[in-house]
Amino acid sequence: MRSAAGNGGNIFKHSEAFSFQIATDDQAETDRYWNAIIDNGGAASACGWCKDKWGLSWQITPRVLTNAMVQGGDVAKRAFDAMMKMQKIDIAGIEAAVRGAAR
Repeated sequence: MRSAAGNGGNIFKHSEAFSFQIATDDQAETDRYWNAIIDNGGAASACGWCKDKWGLSWQITPRVLTNAMVQGGDVAKRAFDAMMKMQKIDIAGIEAAVRGAAR
């Protein structure tokens, strides 16, 4: 992953109107990015969101969640409802929700 950002100084403050998003393929990758941000002075939030030590917002989003949401209907609702109970996204929990299984 490669990114760049400018420093707006004291005039332009960070807000949650802007965030970085990382699409992950599996739980290990999700955990690696999440833990790198949180363990380095960041803070966990809800639904796959966290902030780094500088206050920038990040979305760590497993592709399984995105794929469930684009299916729409009951699948998307179950995935969304499961996600709403999470901080870091638990892929097994999303997969169970997609199947309609309780976890």
